[in-house]
Amino acid sequence: MSEHKKNRLDLIEEKLGELNQTSWARRLRITSGVLWNLLIVFLIFGLTFTVFAASVGAGYFASLVSKEPLRPKEEMRQAIFNYEETSEIYTNGQYLRKVSADIERKETRLEDVSQYVIDAVMATEDEYFNQHKGIVPKAVFRGLFQDVTNSDSQTGGSTLTQQLIKNQILTNEVSYERKAKELLLAMRLEHFMEKDEILEAYLNIIPYGRNANGTNIAGIEAAAEGIFDKSAKDLTLPQAAYIAGIPQAPFAYTPFYNRNRGLKEPEYLQPGINRMKTVLFRMKETGYITDAQYEEAVAYDITKDFKEPSIPSSEHYPYLTEEIQRRTVQILSKMIAEEDGVDPDRLENEKKLNEKYTIMAERSMRNDGFRIYATVDLELYDALNEVAQNYDRYGYTYTDEKKNSETGEVEIVKYPVQVGAMMIENNTGRILAFVGGRDHNEEEVNHATQSFRQNGSTMKPLAVFAPAIEYGVIGAGSPVVDVKFNWSGWKPVNFLANQELGIIPARQALASSQNLATARLYRQILDRRPAEFLEKMGFSKLQEDDYENASFSLGAMGIGASVEENTNAFATFANGGKFVDSYLIEKIEDREGNIIFEHKSEAVDVFSPQTAYIITDMLRDVPKYGTATNMRNHLNFNIDMAAKTGTTDSYSDSWLVGYNPNISLGVWMGYKYQTLSLQGPGNRSYGTSNIRTTTLFAQLMNAANKVKPDVIGAGARFQQPEGVVSRSFCGISGLAPSAACSSAGLVRSDLFNARVMLPNKADDSIISSSSVLINGKRYQALPSTPREFITAGGVGVNSEFIERMLGPLKGDASKLFPANSGFASQVVSGAVFHADDVPPAPVSVSNNGGTLQWSNSPSNDVVGYYIYRDGKRVGAISSASRSYPIGGGSYYVVAVDITGKQSGPSNVVSAEGGETDETETPEPTDGDQSNGANPDAPPSDQGNESNNGNGNSEGNGNNGSNGNNSNANGNNSGNGNGTPPVSN
Repeated sequence: MSEHKKNRLDLIEEKLGELNQTSWARRLRITSGVLWNLLIVFLIFGLTFTVFAASVGAGYFASLVSKEPLRPKEEMRQAIFNYEETSEIYTNGQYLRKVSADIERKETRLEDVSQYVIDAVMATEDEYFNQHKGIVPKAVFRGLFQDVTNSDSQTGGSTLTQQLIKNQILTNEVSYERKAKELLLAMRLEHFMEKDEILEAYLNIIPYGRNANGTNIAGIEAAAEGIFDKSAKDLTLPQAAYIAGIPQAPFAYTPFYNRNRGLKEPEYLQPGINRMKTVLFRMKETGYITDAQYEEAVAYDITKDFKEPSIPSSEHYPYLTEEIQRRTVQILSKMIAEEDGVDPDRLENEKKLNEKYTIMAERSMRNDGFRIYATVDLELYDALNEVAQNYDRYGYTYTDEKKNSETGEVEIVKYPVQVGAMMIENNTGRILAFVGGRDHNEEEVNHATQSFRQNGSTMKPLAVFAPAIEYGVIGAGSPVVDVKFNWSGWKPVNFLANQELGIIPARQALASSQNLATARLYRQILDRRPAEFLEKMGFSKLQEDDYENASFSLGAMGIGASVEENTNAFATFANGGKFVDSYLIEKIEDREGNIIFEHKSEAVDVFSPQTAYIITDMLRDVPKYGTATNMRNHLNFNIDMAAKTGTTDSYSDSWLVGYNPNISLGVWMGYKYQTLSLQGPGNRSYGTSNIRTTTLFAQLMNAANKVKPDVIGAGARFQQPEGVVSRSFCGISGLAPSAACSSAGLVRSDLFNARVMLPNKADDSIISSSSVLINGKRYQALPSTPREFITAGGVGVNSEFIERMLGPLKGDASKLFPANSGFASQVVSGAVFHADDVPPAPVSVSNNGGTLQWSNSPSNDVVGYYIYRDGKRVGAISSASRSYPIGGGSYYVVAVDITGKQSGPSNVVSAEGGETDETETPEPTDGDQSNGANPDAPPSDQGNESNNGNGNSEGNGNNGSNGNNSNANGNNSGNGNGTPPVSN
């Protein structure tokens, strides 16, 4: 080193030494030392905190995923490729439609997807898809930071792999635990699947909003078809960009409304169009498209490519589709519960448990790609529903004003007559067809399966007559009593409120649907709980009160029965007494074709074959001469059919259920609200509820027979089983014919179940009797009753018989053989008339063209009238008549009561028509009261005049021959061949 340089360095050192000695230099040195030391401390703390935070974060992450099992490769791949394919419905072996799934999807392969779609997805959803290993760390931290700071800008950060994991393995739950599992599984999945497999799976599962019919869709193929009506491989650049933008906000960007309400308005389409432009911009920025392609696509009017809405197949078969789906869910819920070790029977009684498995089953039914096979024959279904839709006699449509809770506007609500019908194949229980209602858009309730109503008189054979036959209480023609009663305050009446038919055959009581006879018979068997038969026949809504309620015999149920249940119960009779539960789902296959469910019919013994045949034979009379003759008259083919009508109080429901050996058909009509009457205001022009229901039933049967005669089997006949025999019996008592019964012409014959009941004990109820007629009713004559008014040597019944027939419900014994009874001309009831021991009040007479006529005596015990001419008795007339032909002379009339007491004379009239001047008329002598008829009187005035009108209706002035004609009809009806009064 030169001397000069050495001196220079020494000078610098000297200067520095001087500076170090200054005060500010000393302060700077101290401060810098402190700062350095602080920096070292902060670095140490920073590194320590970072290590600690990383350890805590790692530990927290580990805790979040600790419960996530280490999924093997095959399990993860299987879960990813489970695309939740929409299940399909088949009816009678033919494809019907897909189920109404929450999401409709259609699987496709990656090579069948437009490259525009793939590029749009890459540019928009995962720019680094081909580089990352399942996650992008900086995107994860960015998302975490935005979440912690609650930033308004939420850019996301999920890769396609993460989205696949979220949709196929995990859930949409918003939580750190789910996110941690998602990250872990995404990285793991990248080891098990190729990038193309991940991309293909993603394109098949991602939601894309709604299609043109408003159905939720998922998967690129379903999106392409549902939005643009083309395959995914044919999508143009603007179309691909539009679809690729939808997943960010599916229901904001989708162009269609839900529930088939069509295309959105232009202002609501704009968000989706803006999103499409964003996707196109990102494609340009990432180099997938050129500037020219971008400009052309951005300017394109995408709205002209949107698909036009069409009527989905569910619109054609809404009731059928929903019923099939509902029953499939019921089946699957029990299967899933059983797989979980839960007793399926618990689902019926535990509401929350049922809800849980119903949700799981519904999700499975809609998305697991099942093939569901139903029993419905579409030809039959279409035929029945066409008739139901075109029927023009349902009745009046009520309307009401109701405020819309959403708009606040007052709307007119319609309440039309609704209908439900069900056709079942008897021996298998297969539901062949049904009518769910008139308009699914107006009312979605399936009135064939979901609406429960009281079944009216269709209950009578099910709960009363068939059980009574099964118990051995009656045979088909056994006598039953149709007389009013008071059962602990319950006072039912017949369809015709004043009608009492007295003793009639059970066959007639059922055919003409007599309420009084039915209820009395039910009283005899109630202690045996006949409602239990309905349990066996599938009635699902029975209440405890139903087992003890007297009016249950007439169909007054606590809740009611569905059309399916009621029809299914009648099919029991067609099946020889065996109940075969109706069903709609034949089998269910998984997507591989494996049968996971198949229905197996099991017959339940309810009634004996003998009871089933006898009740069937009785119900054959309903269309022949009973309450369903209108149905028979409208059938255009011959068929061996048994049937029963039913009507509830106030005509809120009208029923007809009928069956032949092959099928059973039930029809119900009524309003949504039971307060509305089928025969209320506005319904008169449509006919009675019975006429409307029976006519519709006939039209449904005609249509069914036309399209499927082999299914209906009109030529089939019910076969009488061994043990059903025809036996003679005394028609009024049901006992074996005695000599007295035979001589009185009271022997009848009908079917019996030889295994439980035969009329073996000889009848002992008949006695010799003399009777009188009072106000149209027959009573036993008293010793003091004038013989001119007595029907001598008739057939009467003893008091034991009366007591036995009326039973504990008792009743008016004089009504056992009323004037309209088939036995009225042959039997006196044996009732004793309790006279008032007061002479009857006099009558007033007049001459009407040579006929003496007089008023009715106000006294209630008059048995007849004496006619006097010129003070001498010339005739005795039964109380059934109040006229007498006259010649010359002066006439007056005296009323006679059952005890023989006479009224005072009436006024006197002359044969010329004027009253005489006489003010007094000699009283008849006591001897006159017991004398026979005047031998000089005309033949019609002889003592046998008391026979006149024996068969007349109450209060009717018909002559004796007319009465006898009515008796003849009544006798035929007693044999089951006549035409008894009809009630419903």
